[in-house]
Amino acid sequence: MLSRVAESLFWIGRYVERAENTARMLNVNYYATLEASGVVSEQWSPLLSISGSEASFREQGGRADARSVPSWLAFDRNNPGSIASSIARARENARGLRDRIPSEMWEALNRSYLSLCFQDDGILDRDELHEYCVAAREASHLFFGIAFATLPRDEGWSFLRAGQILERGDNTLRLLQVRYRQKTGDLPQVAVHNHRWVAVLKSASAYEAYQKRRHAGLDPRTIAEFLLLDPDFPRSVRHAAKNLHETLEQIGRSRPDAHPGLLREAAWLYARLQHVGVDDILTREEPGLEALLAEFNTLGRAIHEAYFVV
Repeated sequence: MLSRVAESLFWIGRYVERAENTARMLNVNYYATLEASGVVSEQWSPLLSISGSEASFREQGGRADARSVPSWLAFDRNNPGSIASSIARARENARGLRDRIPSEMWEALNRSYLSLCFQDDGILDRDELHEYCVAAREASHLFFGIAFATLPRDEGWSFLRAGQILERGDNTLRLLQVRYRQKTGDLPQVAVHNHRWVAVLKSASAYEAYQKRRHAGLDPRTIAEFLLLDPDFPRSVRHAAKNLHETLEQIGRSRPDAHPGLLREAAWLYARLQHVGVDDILTREEPGLEALLAEFNTLGRAIHEAYFVV
């Protein structure tokens, strides 16, 4: 497979997954703000940190409020991580692969582009942010569902999947990094504290799964353990590391011994998450959340250098 094709598929996976993650986070926070109105003063600023776009938002002179942050994260093309930018970039990559991917994949992505990437603050004026976020989330589900059903399980599938998984693990770690370290001493009541952690679970589509698997209430440590180390939940960091390692192994089968260092790094990350405890991560920081996030980013760069740099 040409490195250009592999790179495009990898970034399509990242961009579509990023759009979905941002849409879910925005939608959950929108409802959390409505339900906790007048009780918690700061609800929107943490989303900038989770998305990794706080610095660029501040450079634009923005004030983190209920209008500027949703607009920045949903529609603003100056933000490369916004929903509109992510879908547009995924479409641009797919446009060059129309002879390499099933037509249904292109059509789904093109429809999403036409319906989501030409919206503006009018969505907020009409109080339609929920509908917009649901449409973005469902666009991702449709795209990956079509890919699962129609894309041959060759290198192309593996690179698409690697991008999706890498973005997913990165997002879960950023969510926990910001929310777990967020000060809670200013919260006026336990109910609001619980409300915030319900939002964390819903931002990862984990609320129902957590309730079924754990019976410890809304304890931050237990929630973090579930999102970090659960072996079966598809958005846990451990599950992402496992799938990323398996995907890189599949790519490596067609190029045996080409990049053993990359496979070792992925295997080492997954092995540690198999045997580490939640207190090792949260208290002793061996490894900590920042270190795990750095390792995911290092793997992303290693994939780029191994397969996309000619």
